Amino acid sequence: GTRAMSSLKLPDLSWDYGELEPVISSEIMTLHYTKHHQAYVTNGNIALEKLEEAKNKNDNAAILALQPALKFNVGGHINHSIFWKNLASPTKGGGELGDGELRKKIESQWGNVDALQTQLSAATVGVQGSGWGWLGYDKATDRLVVTTTPNQDPLQPSTGLIPLLGIDVWEHAYYLQYKNVRPDYVKEIWKVINWADVENNLKNAK
Repeated sequence: GTRAMSSLKLPDLSWDYGELEPVISSEIMTLHYTKHHQAYVTNGNIALEKLEEAKNKNDNAAILALQPALKFNVGGHINHSIFWKNLASPTKGGGELGDGELRKKIESQWGNVDALQTQLSAATVGVQGSGWGWLGYDKATDRLVVTTTPNQDPLQPSTGLIPLLGIDVWEHAYYLQYKNVRPDYVKEIWKVINWADVENNLKNAK
């Protein structure tokens, strides 16, 4: 069938697994990319293949039954593909927000970058169970929005907001290093946020 057309694959990374240390360990990044993201890709492709079959048979019940698996696995793939690009070693600009439209927007809405980081950190730490903290862009109002999504729900299909920055607070993203202390992980991750990528996402969103 059309499997080759719709199949998901792991994106290329712009950093090595150890490059985000000491903020995120090489071991976590290796497992996160090669095991967790790979599982979303593998299971997402299985679900997409089943969807094709169900569509070919006009089996509406089967199409509906596949929605949770699609949302979870394709969502996980979408979210992680954003997240990897959102990260950079401090030696490659991680943690530094340059002057530009993104900074202007943040300052006009929050007063300063610290205030945004505080709000986004609090929202992200407050996610119950597994999920994501987001800085999104609302095209209709031309405003930045702090929000969260549960599980692997992808931001844009779920809310209409365009994702600029995602922070993964599934335990697999931090537990080996930070144990159950999610706030420490969220506080540290700002040191490796690739603001140039976030800025670029804003440009593309407009």
